[in-house]
Amino acid sequence: MKDNLRQARLYFALLGLFTIGRWGMGFGGVAYERGHHVFSLVILTLLSCLYYPAFLRRLRGDGVAQGMAVGMLFGFASQIVILVSTALSYGLGLETYFNAPRALNVDAAIGFVPAMGTRLLGLVANSLSCAVVGALGWALGGLLPSSGRPPS
Repeated sequence: MKDNLRQARLYFALLGLFTIGRWGMGFGGVAYERGHHVFSLVILTLLSCLYYPAFLRRLRGDGVAQGMAVGMLFGFASQIVILVSTALSYGLGLETYFNAPRALNVDAAIGFVPAMGTRLLGLVANSLSCAVVGALGWALGGLLPSSGRPPS
């Protein structure tokens, strides 16, 4: 796990930048419908769950279980960021990209408790689905050219 966290520094930096960008767009007055796709944490996470295990397979010789673990780690981390950002949005009384009705898959604004229930469900479901995407990424790693040296 410690090695996965060390290898994931780029992902965590991108997650931080995308989170700041998402907050910034909300504070900047960009309507959710117009800008939600620009700094999408979900898309960042899914793409990272594909390419990280692929490269780790080729460069370190990681197995599918490690690819799934990286995917689950990324999914869990992004969902924690989303959960905390949603809680902060409600706690501070702000309308942000994290508590917008469309972000919570509802038609109208909802309260804190139902929103957090949705986010907790997302924490579990997205962490598991990212593990599956990590396995797919690991499989795609077989398409990368060999580095010419044996994995360490």
